[in-house]
This record gives sequence, structure tokens and C-alpha cells, in this order.
Amino acid sequence: MHTTSDLPIQSLGDALYTALREAIPIDPLTARYPGMTIDQAYRVQQRLIERRLQDGERIVGKKIGVTSRAVMNMLGVHQPDFGYLTDAMIVNQGDTVDLQALIQPKAEGEIAFVLKRDLMGPGIGVADVLAATECVMPCFEIVDSRIRDWKIRIADTVADNASCGVFVLGSQAISPTRLDLYTTGMVLEKNGEIVATGSGAAALGSPLNAVAWLANTLGALGIGLKAGEVVLSGALAAMFPAQSGDHFRVSIGGMGECAVRFA
Repeated sequence: MHTTSDLPIQSLGDALYTALREAIPIDPLTARYPGMTIDQAYRVQQRLIERRLQDGERIVGKKIGVTSRAVMNMLGVHQPDFGYLTDAMIVNQGDTVDLQALIQPKAEGEIAFVLKRDLMGPGIGVADVLAATECVMPCFEIVDSRIRDWKIRIADTVADNASCGVFVLGSQAISPTRLDLYTTGMVLEKNGEIVATGSGAAALGSPLNAVAWLANTLGALGIGLKAGEVVLSGALAAMFPAQSGDHFRVSIGGMGECAVRFA
């Protein structure tokens, strides 16, 4: 049993990086460091991202996780978390996700925001998010955990870049002012069968609330959301395991659809 005062931030970040690159999971960090704080977990996340950037990846956006009440209850927390998106995580609509590069992927249907202006908290509200958004798009986030068997607590998923794997954006881009993002409905299909439905309200009451939360949380850390960045605003329903041959499609009212295959 270790104390958190001797938490080896760098080596934990390196261990997650190796797990990512080799697609071999590791035991939960909180099994060794049960007292790990969320702040410490974000420092481990920074080390993981630093290693990816050293490989030539570049940051293209952010993701918000733990936005649903069910997931918060599962992890015993009352706040969302965030992670970074890099260009290496982009899967183009119509392309196939390579399962060799992932460990235990699950598909989530979400609404993605593409920003046309910088957003820097604190003090960001829903109106600011709307004004800064170029468009919204249906998307899949393929979450993946470098922690064995998804045995995660909040510090584990934060350290692991909010369990981000890859993401797929739909082919349509719609102005957010043309939709009610609170009530807009989502239908998620797996291999032609409807497996989940949801609405924008599942993400902190509205995806706009989720993006405002992110801007304000990052602002407190001196980090801004930048024009051109993609923000994944949180799952609108449960996540579903993906295996070779699976085909998923998400349809979001007024926004079109997004599809992804696995091989």
C-alpha cells in the first residue's frame, strides 16, 4: 500500500502510455494508490498526453466524460471529467476501426461541437457556448480503457485520459441554433437492431451545459478551448462493447447520423 504523497506521476503516465501502445491492459492505479486524488490523476493524464505529443500527435479537441447520473453513481462521483483528443484518434466516417489497436472498446453515441471561437472560462454560460459553436454533429466516441476489465474508479479513468479511444464524426454539420439540444432524440443501433435511445438532456441536462462546464473547469486551470477544436459533449445513452464485424449507427434528431464498423 502506497501513500499518495509518494505518487510517481511520471511512471504512472508512462505505464498507461505503454499499455496504450502495446494494447495490453494494466491493473487499476487505485489498487496500488487508493488515495489518489482527482488532481493527481489529471497530472498523470498530462504525462500520458505529453508522451503522445512527443510521438508527433497534436491536440484537436477535448472530450467530456461521466456526464450521466448512472455513470456518476457507478464511479461514486458528482462531477464529469475531461480528456484530450488528438489527430491520431480520428476515424473517418465510413472507415473501419482497427480493433488491434484497442483493448476493450465500447461505442457511445454523442453530440460533437466544432468551435469557431475560443472559449475561456470562468464565467462561461450556455449563450457563450452557442455563440462560439460553428456546428454540431452526430458522433461516436469509441471509449477504451487501459485498465484491465474496466475496473475503474474516477481517478483511474481520469489518469487514462478519460478512457478515450477513437472517435468518428458524422457527415452532416448543423448550426446549434437550429435545434433544441435539450430534447433532441438519439437512436443507437448495433448490427441493425436498436439497442438504446436517449436525448440531449442525458449529458448534464443539455450538451450545452456540458461544454460550459468544460470551458469553466479548464479555465480554472489556465487552459482554453480553441477555435477549430472538437468537443465531445458526453454519452446520451449506455455504451456497448464492440467486436470484430460489429456495425453501429447513431441517428440524432435534426442532425443526421453517424456510422462505424469494427474489424
